Order: sequence, then C-alpha cells, then structure tokens
Amino acid sequence: MPARRVSVHARRLAVAWLAALGLACAVSGCGGGDRVPPLSSLPIPPGTQVTLDHRSCNPGANAYCALELVVVGSGYRTSAQLENAETQLLDARKWTAVHAEIGQERAADSPHDRWRVTYATATGDLQGVELGWIKRARPLTVALSRTLFDHQSALSVLLQVGTT
Repeated sequence: MPARRVSVHARRLAVAWLAALGLACAVSGCGGGDRVPPLSSLPIPPGTQVTLDHRSCNPGANAYCALELVVVGSGYRTSAQLENAETQLLDARKWTAVHAEIGQERAADSPHDRWRVTYATATGDLQGVELGWIKRARPLTVALSRTLFDHQSALSVLLQVGTT
C-alpha cells in the first residue's frame, strides 16, 4: 500500500490549529505570564512580611495561575489574630468577602473582581492539605510547617486573577 502524502493545505491547517490551541491555553491561564497577579495587589497588615512567594499553576478544567504566599506577622500573638487583621484590612479596602473552598479558609474579591485572595491560618491550611480537601505546592506546605515549629503567627495565602 503506497504512503499517503499530506497536502500543504492540510499541514498549514494543522499548524494554524495548534497555534490557536496554544493561544487558548495561554489566555485560559495555563502558562500565560499575565495571568498571575502582582504581589503588590494584595494588602497585608502592618508588621507582616511575605516569607514565601511561589508561583503555582493548575492546568485543569478551571485553569489558573496564582501566587502561593506565606505571610508571617511578628506583632500578632496568634495566627487567628493575624487572620482577623487581614480580614479587617481587606474590608477597609473594599474587598468583598466570598465563599471559600473549605471551612478553614476565608476568601475575598478585590474591587471590580480583578483579584481573588484565599487565606487561612497555617494550621488550617495544613489540615486541609493533610485531609485531602485542598492541594498546595510542596514549598508552601514546608514553609507553613516551619512557621509552626518556630511558633510564628502565619497565614497561607493564594492570590489569583478574579472572575473578570
């Protein structure tokens, strides 16, 4: 049986289709550099610092890229106090509280729904990971574990592009 030759038109069509697929993937959030919010877009309480800033992408059905952060507050006695300070700051900056994925988390959308932040105490987030309710990058879970061993008040924060 003779080998079939692929026409030039068919090759061009295949290349165009692959290029369109790559563009769609980038726009949907699986690898597009502009799909990660800048760290400066997140208000954090005074006396805190970001000790881990890790870019994480999920290419699944609801593809997104996000910043996974660990925020440590030396001026807060407990992680719960730090979490409440973050909630009050977001409220003061007109972020809207929204439903979080699990009960240990809180979430908020920025004005005009540009960004979404999901945050929890270090203990709450690690519990969600351990029970299989949520997934976090290994560098984040290791950093959160270290904050517990060091008796630091800390939050796990996921900052991503909002609904618009």
